[in-house]
Amino acid sequence: MKKHKRDKSENSELIALKNSLARALADYDNLTKRVNRDKSEYDNKVKAQIVSQLLPSFDMLIDAGKHLNNPGLALALKELEDSLKMLGVVRIPAQVGGDFNENLHEAIDIEKGDKKGKIAKVESTGWQITNGPIIRYAKVKVYK
Repeated sequence: MKKHKRDKSENSELIALKNSLARALADYDNLTKRVNRDKSEYDNKVKAQIVSQLLPSFDMLIDAGKHLNNPGLALALKELEDSLKMLGVVRIPAQVGGDFNENLHEAIDIEKGDKKGKIAKVESTGWQITNGPIIRYAKVKVYK
């Protein structure tokens, strides 16, 4: 009879240890997920800060490329944009005649016209991290 009680005690102890181990593994898994999520958010913030400092220079080069017919400048701009894409930074879609989206575009002016809610002119390109935060909204004129 004593042996039977001892087996029950050992079984309940074993069950408690298994439950404790399962909780510890679940806690570790949750911690790993949280650390990875926090690291990704931090990486995106750093990337956004660096790119936002470079965008004014990039805009000037884009404007220069529009006025100059220089293949070297065009190639440099393409390489720079490809580098941004490799970092996960992409243009926000904005085109004349396209729909205005307040989540992606900043309306800086209004033009009269019959295409209410459509983009009349793109003043500056917007940029965002793929599936992440917006670095800079696309600045557009909108028909009203």
